[in-house]
Amino acid sequence: MTKVTLKNLRKVYPGSNVAAVKNLNLEINGGELIALLGPSGCGKTTTLKMIAGLHPVTSGEVLFDSKLVNFIPPERREAVMVYQNYLLFPYMSIEDNIGFGLKMRHEKKEVIAEKVKEMLKLMQLEGFEKRKPSQLSGGQKQRVALARALIISPKVLLLDEPLSNLDAHLRDEMRELILSIQRKLNVTTVFVTHDQEEAVLLADRIALMFNGVLQQYSEPKEFYEKPATRKIAAFFGNRNVLSGVKVGNILKTNVGNFNIMDFDVPDGAVSAVIRPENVELGHSGENSFKALIERQIYMGTYTRYKVRVDGIEWDVIGAPNFQKNRENEMADFILPKDKIWLIKNKEDTDSMAE
Repeated sequence: MTKVTLKNLRKVYPGSNVAAVKNLNLEINGGELIALLGPSGCGKTTTLKMIAGLHPVTSGEVLFDSKLVNFIPPERREAVMVYQNYLLFPYMSIEDNIGFGLKMRHEKKEVIAEKVKEMLKLMQLEGFEKRKPSQLSGGQKQRVALARALIISPKVLLLDEPLSNLDAHLRDEMRELILSIQRKLNVTTVFVTHDQEEAVLLADRIALMFNGVLQQYSEPKEFYEKPATRKIAAFFGNRNVLSGVKVGNILKTNVGNFNIMDFDVPDGAVSAVIRPENVELGHSGENSFKALIERQIYMGTYTRYKVRVDGIEWDVIGAPNFQKNRENEMADFILPKDKIWLIKNKEDTDSMAE
């Protein structure tokens, strides 16, 4: 299992004055499955290609087990990349596609045949070995591309938007396959995605990037429960923000004062965020307040409410049978103090600065 370390990694493309990746620092433990997450153009694929050696590093270091690999060419780096468009050889059979890397290493034919057979079984592609890529579905092509990458036993597996070309059913299937294979082989894996759900379902940790800058690097649940900034909270589907002032264990806001947990945040201006599913409806008591329900949408297993709080539209998720309140009526809500997460306003601004 190979540990990957990125130190002050920076990439500026020729002819550009703006860095695509800016002083990126990451430590990826051996055997971990890491997601590089962010919107289009944030630098995640550029980072992946620098790890692979496909893009030269402008400055900074890429290390495998503390060994600098900046100047090791891609074919000798033992980091293999799987692309979203598969890049299979159309004129080759599936077994020849899978065994191509071993053939380039001049392995014996019987060794290649045995390892191809193992990969076909691992990828659930037995019986497809004589077919051509044009005879396969998108999900099957992705499995072939994955098998071709893994057969050479790479130190690091790099996946660039591996599920983006698949429909919803196949994405679910491929997620399960990628996760099971990665756990079985214990290969250090980094994959790029713009899909929060995909990152949460697959990754041990997520590196979220905006505009070439690392914003937060932590386990998936931290992005929901403890986002570092308001922008990160919004990226993970939480627009429920309440501006206020922290005074000890009290949060003073325009809609009322709220008891909060102990936070390592100095007294002063803060932003409070709370997940839609953690706002309680139809109660009064500690941390209660009134707000206007603008819309309620029955979703089968739950009801989604659009609620106006201090001039901001909040999402609130409640039980499907909650029918006491109607649209354009005031209702009671509670913010459980252990579900309120505080962000210091200055830190929120500074962390987004380039």
